[in-house]
Amino acid sequence: MTVNHCLSLVRAVDRPTAAARYGRMFDGLEPLGTDPQMLMRAGDAGGVCDAAAVLDQLAPDGDDAAGAAGWPFFGQLIAHDITADRSALMGGITTDALKNARAPMLNLEMIYSDGPVGSPFLFDANDPAKFLLSPDGHDVPRNQQGVALIGDSRNDVHRFALTLHVALLKAHNRIVDYLRTYERAPESEVFDRARIALTWHYQWTVVHDFLPRLVGAELAKEVLAEGGRWFRPKTREAFIPLEFADAAFRYGHGQIRHTYQLVEGGPYVPLFPDLVGFGPLRPEQRIDLARIFDVPGRPPAQRAKRLDGTLAASLIGLPHQVTGDVDTGAYRSLAVRDLLRGETTQLPSGEAVARLMGVPPLELADWPDGTPLWFYILKEAENGDRLGPVGGRIVAEVLLGLLRADPASYLSLEPDWQPLLPARESSFGLADLLDP
Repeated sequence: MTVNHCLSLVRAVDRPTAAARYGRMFDGLEPLGTDPQMLMRAGDAGGVCDAAAVLDQLAPDGDDAAGAAGWPFFGQLIAHDITADRSALMGGITTDALKNARAPMLNLEMIYSDGPVGSPFLFDANDPAKFLLSPDGHDVPRNQQGVALIGDSRNDVHRFALTLHVALLKAHNRIVDYLRTYERAPESEVFDRARIALTWHYQWTVVHDFLPRLVGAELAKEVLAEGGRWFRPKTREAFIPLEFADAAFRYGHGQIRHTYQLVEGGPYVPLFPDLVGFGPLRPEQRIDLARIFDVPGRPPAQRAKRLDGTLAASLIGLPHQVTGDVDTGAYRSLAVRDLLRGETTQLPSGEAVARLMGVPPLELADWPDGTPLWFYILKEAENGDRLGPVGGRIVAEVLLGLLRADPASYLSLEPDWQPLLPARESSFGLADLLDP
């Protein structure tokens, strides 16, 4: 595969301009249909989803998972990358809506937007092949009111998402320098080649670092080799299953801690309100990525919260900056929002999906008529940081299916491709991509 062939194929993929396509992975299953008041009680403060309320029932040795604390935030960026505003589709999935919607892709559109020509405010006017950063290099540029000039405003919601976003911008800029210095790339090709390189390294990291940690190496390897059983979209015809978007890939909410140490030896601060975004990054909010990802040669990072069906206090009581004005106090709980979203989009029960997959379903006393799929997936992974058979298969099949359906992904164009950037250890990983 020549560089020019890669460039022509990538340029041929129109940038999405409409909301992402949504559909169903298990179209034949009936909606669960739970009383919304029951969902609100379960997800609100004091309910079964409130970590503080059920603390005594959880593991007595603390709530640390095996994985580093940064992985659910990387998962959040993946979710932002493959989704767009879906407000037009919330009233129902119609043929016309799907026809006009975009095919979701893991292509870093969240940072590149329309590129230097269509989104010039993201790039350095003196060097348009590079992203523009704040003067100190730790933040994205902002207007005079502190509003981020950023490809996806959702990546400014809190300081972890922002830090990862900025790390990806810096990775692109490093690749630009490499192409100019060592490959003498023509200036007309530098931006596009850097974009392809960063996107493929990111995709490779999702496949070979993120997924094996989340769903297990065996399942990730099986789906990569054999394809999905339940999700096999054709090229350019991919959609995002609601079972993924509104249940399985919301697993990360259960891995987020209430407090974090941002730098070695520093104080522990709550995610919300202390690290809420939507304004200039203050010096005391800067995050050393080695405190949330394991980096060779550095002390072990702090760990994520164990998956146990509960959410930390920061998420049970979201701040106004995140929720805006709400009619009911319960809507400040992310657990309530997750449960109601699954009801609104008419998801089946976790037990029904398990039976369809041939997996013995859990018996959960709190949900005698069937368990909301999102909560079921969290309980299926209880006291760990790896998804169970239902959640793991949904996530693995969707992410790998989306990559295979993207004609410009490395899995489509060059499936045996290997990262070109240096690795600290035997295998390239996220820590090498972010270069903390």
